[in-house]
Amino acid sequence: MIRSILVALDDTPGAAAAGELAISLARRSGARLTAAVVLDIPHTSGAQEAVPLGGAAFLERRNETLARRVTEEAEAALAAFAAAAGELRFETLRLDDAPAPALLRAGARHDVILIGRDSTLGMEASEDGLAPVIEALLHHGARPLLVVPPPAEMADYDPQGTVLVGYDASLPAMRALQLYALLKPEGEVRAKVFAADENRDAARRMAEDGAAYLRVHGVEAEAIAVSGQRPADLLLAEAAGERPRLLVMGAYETSGLRSLLLGSATRKLLRETPCPIFVHH
Repeated sequence: MIRSILVALDDTPGAAAAGELAISLARRSGARLTAAVVLDIPHTSGAQEAVPLGGAAFLERRNETLARRVTEEAEAALAAFAAAAGELRFETLRLDDAPAPALLRAGARHDVILIGRDSTLGMEASEDGLAPVIEALLHHGARPLLVVPPPAEMADYDPQGTVLVGYDASLPAMRALQLYALLKPEGEVRAKVFAADENRDAARRMAEDGAAYLRVHGVEAEAIAVSGQRPADLLLAEAAGERPRLLVMGAYETSGLRSLLLGSATRKLLRETPCPIFVHH
């Protein structure tokens, strides 16, 4: 069962949606909730660069402006989160470091980290709609992430739907499945374990293995096997048709669903899945 939740806040739509989901999960589970904002002092007030003679004063003023803007945005995000939380108690963290080291350190004290797909967390740019810090948290962190899309990208999202598990029997998929079964962040809900392979029998075996594991942990699970190429596209199509409340997946590594860490298949799933994603590497 989930006991502690960390949510990373900023002024992006995805972060606001992550905050709302964190509040909902904390209310249902009774888990301890922590809201974190990243002030990113190394890239604001501590930023250094070569400047022409007499430019030091300009650099100092610029850094002060950046730091003030980031702080104001962080405080506004915290205020909006507090208003949404109402009477629900939560802890607040104001993290001075850059996003990756700050959240890696803070996340070590929690079961799961919620983050908006489009989060910028201070000064980070999100060129393709996927927060850069997500790769660092998956690659270097021990905790699963719950990546939440902006509300506009969840038009068909069903908060009462099933949980869809993308499973290919890889180590990341096994780890993600185990952590989901142990934490059950959405509580006792039905799940569908989806596997795709060019060999339909292989797909069926993988799906049945994943579903059987969930049943051992008290989750009502159904196996779905599909034959075909481009498993990530097949999983996306299943998510679009099924309208799940959550997608569970590993950060895949080699082939098929197993792309390089945040390679093309994994990035595609993280960017385009129309519901929150529980992901681990």
